Amino acid sequence: MAVIEAEHVHKRYGGKIAVDDVSFTVAEGEIFGILGSNGAGKTTTVECLAGLRRPDRGRVRVLGMDPWRDARELRQQVGVQLQESDLPDKLTVAEVIGLYAAFYRAPADGAALLDLLGLGGARHTRYRKLSGGQKQRLSIALALIGRPRVAVLDELTTGLDPAARRSTWALVSGIRDQGVTIVLVTHFMDEAERLCDRVAVLDAGRVAALGSPAALAGRLGGGQRIRFRPSRPLDGRLLAGLPGVTGVSRTGGTVLVTGTEGALTAVTATLAREGIAAEQLRVEQPSLEDAFVALTGAAPKPAATAGVPRPLAQTLGGSR
Repeated sequence: MAVIEAEHVHKRYGGKIAVDDVSFTVAEGEIFGILGSNGAGKTTTVECLAGLRRPDRGRVRVLGMDPWRDARELRQQVGVQLQESDLPDKLTVAEVIGLYAAFYRAPADGAALLDLLGLGGARHTRYRKLSGGQKQRLSIALALIGRPRVAVLDELTTGLDPAARRSTWALVSGIRDQGVTIVLVTHFMDEAERLCDRVAVLDAGRVAALGSPAALAGRLGGGQRIRFRPSRPLDGRLLAGLPGVTGVSRTGGTVLVTGTEGALTAVTATLAREGIAAEQLRVEQPSLEDAFVALTGAAPKPAATAGVPRPLAQTLGGSR
């Protein structure tokens, strides 16, 4: 079942086309990633999904409703965490959570949600005194306080330290386990690989590719990159002619062998026969980051750090 449908969505700001004929669907219970470099149209796309922007052309349906026409009802079922949020400086964290909880028919436990996001100790801190990372976590809490059926998260781990990022990844996994459909906008390729069932790569306002992270990486071919430091001097010609090997290069003391999936067996067998140990051996497959660069020509942000999921049923009280 498609929870979100975007068909030929187009949005222009003056003379600039931000979103140009974008189409995709998001299935119920899916984590769907929207990737792209700055200015690719990611935020405008999710704002159209959330009813914050009205497309100039095209059709958007979320839970079968028009985000613009049915905005009041959708606010009860869709939680949104924007890239930038601004709240009254003098409100405390607890006051903000209480205020937003009052907007929903069946809100989550605000105190438990703050504890889960590492904000329990900041309940009585005024918004203006929060760090950037704390403000980001608070915006995530506000997106989840209504126990939404759909959560739209825009750059949710930007500004978070590694520990907070791990717990946030765990939070996202746990939310999906409760049946919530998630649209995740991110610059971090390993974040998308870790969390997303499928991704749409936007480039200059258009969908450049759509599919699972593994499928997009697989489009680059089944090649391998084998890196190692030989235990003694190695003539690269010894490996260049092996079955499956397409290239051999050296940077300092590290040898890089590229080739097909059969190259690893041939290389390790030859090194063993020659009495050479492959120290610091590392085998790399094409990744989502490789696919992103190939599709857009843009380098993504540095990798985030993985985390371990933890249960959320007690905090969010289950999905509706």
